Order: sequence, then C-alpha cells, then structure tokens
Amino acid sequence: MRPIWIFDLDDTLHDASAHIFPHLNRAMTQYIMDTLALGEAEAHALRQRYWRIYGATLKGLMRHHGTDPYHFLVRTHELMNLPDMVVHAKRLRHALLRLPGRKVVFTNAPMQYALRVLKLIGVEDMFEIVHSVESTRFHPKPSVRGFQSLLRTLRGRPGQCIMVEDNLPALRTARRLGMKTVHITRRLHKPCYVSARLNSVLALTRHTI
Repeated sequence: MRPIWIFDLDDTLHDASAHIFPHLNRAMTQYIMDTLALGEAEAHALRQRYWRIYGATLKGLMRHHGTDPYHFLVRTHELMNLPDMVVHAKRLRHALLRLPGRKVVFTNAPMQYALRVLKLIGVEDMFEIVHSVESTRFHPKPSVRGFQSLLRTLRGRPGQCIMVEDNLPALRTARRLGMKTVHITRRLHKPCYVSARLNSVLALTRHTI
C-alpha cells in the first residue's frame, strides 16, 4: 500500500514565521479593525481568540460576524513582496524526491497564496493535490470536516496517510482519524498522538515513520 504524505505548508515546507506571519497577522488585525470598527487592541485580541478556538481567524469571523471569506482572503494575503519574504531549506526538493508514495499539500491558507509559495520554493510540481481552505469549504484544520474533505478528494484511507505538520491540534485530529503523524518542531516534548518529532522535513528521509 503506497503511503500518502500530507504536508502542511506554512512553517512545515517553509519558514513562514520569519517574515510572512508577522505581515499576515498585521493584515488580519487591520481587516478586523476596518470591517468591525474596532480599535487595534480589541481587533488583535479577537483575532487571537478566534485562532485559539477555531484554528483559524477566518472561521470565527464567518461564524460570528458573517464575514465574506473570499474578501477576507484577498485583502489579507496580497503580499506583493512575497518573493523577498519566503525562507526555505535549499535541499527541500531533494528530500521530497526521496520519499516514496503520493504527496499532497493540506493548508489553511488560500489557494493562490499556496501556489505562489510552492512555486517560489521550487516544489510546485511535486504535489498531486493542493487542498486549501477553499477546498475544505472553509472548515480549516483542525476541523474533522476539513480532513474528511481531503480524504474524499484523495480517495485514500487514513491508514495510508502520514500527516507532516507543525500544529499539534491538527496532528491530534489526524491521529484520531487513523493517520500517522509527524510533528515539525524544535520542542522536545512529544505528545502521545505524535508518531515522530523532527526538527525539519529534511529529516524525514532519515527516519522510519
């Protein structure tokens, strides 16, 4: 049975925390300020609250404020200077080539952004599917509905899947569904629902999952 490698995008295949996440966080806070008429401190707190509860700010805005998801994604992910913001390991393509099986990307980011990043890091042709937040009908990780949407698209079984991700709640859902899980982190703690803890995706070729 061929494995199916499911890769998160941000902070898994590339380092989004260095330059991209600070920009996105500011853009989302500004969006909330503009559309909900809140001050900066209130908008910042609301963004963080929804991220903690739902795993994505957008889901909270849709549920509680009727936000148009497409408008939100366009306004917050324009990132005109994206080529100067992307940081990734130079050996990424070589490492992915050495992994047998199918490979897909599963991200809470919008499709256009995901495709731009994958092209910039030189691996856009290595994934048969990019499953974005639009693909899940706006049920982002760690929502079970988002994972079920991906599995239907893949026509695969959870037992075939290896979820590679930096976010623990998403890995918890993946394991509950029957997937193997790889946590990309520099933290030493490894929860019971994590199959392997690695510092980088480059280390996947040196471990048996």
